[in-house]
Amino acid sequence: MELLDGRPENTKGRLEKEIRVYDFLDHLGIEYKRVDHEPAFTMEVCEEIDKMLQATICKNLFLCNRQKTQFYLLMMPGDKPFKTKEITSQIGSARLSFASAEDMEKYLDIEPGAVSVMGLMNDTEHHVRLLVDEDILKGEYLGCHPCVNRIISGCGRTRYDKSRPDR
Repeated sequence: MELLDGRPENTKGRLEKEIRVYDFLDHLGIEYKRVDHEPAFTMEVCEEIDKMLQATICKNLFLCNRQKTQFYLLMMPGDKPFKTKEITSQIGSARLSFASAEDMEKYLDIEPGAVSVMGLMNDTEHHVRLLVDEDILKGEYLGCHPCVNRIISGCGRTRYDKSRPDR
């Protein structure tokens, strides 16, 4: 694995949704680094990659309410346990569960294993509400997938403020 600056020079063989993320970041003037890797399905694998990026390991969970009428993307530290009861009381929802892969694809254009804050750029109708654990805000850099699970990009935490306007 190698730490690389910005978008790949050769985009042959890369998915369109990955290229859209680079276009989005470049359009906003956000500098980023990336590590191309084999698919990473556990936080332990991501930890090694995030060390290269010197980024906060971020666990991203795609959630919904029982009726499947409200969707959430929760960003939290990779080593922090997910406690449904705490989150539901904070957002005023009766119960949360993991949303389906179909809804993940429909709203974020992402498949399981590649859930990322970058998927919100595909949610043009704002169906998904972003929830950020306060501990994520302590790190300078965040690592995230550019909508595919074979690359992790890292960019400055404050730069994420540009990626989605307040509602």
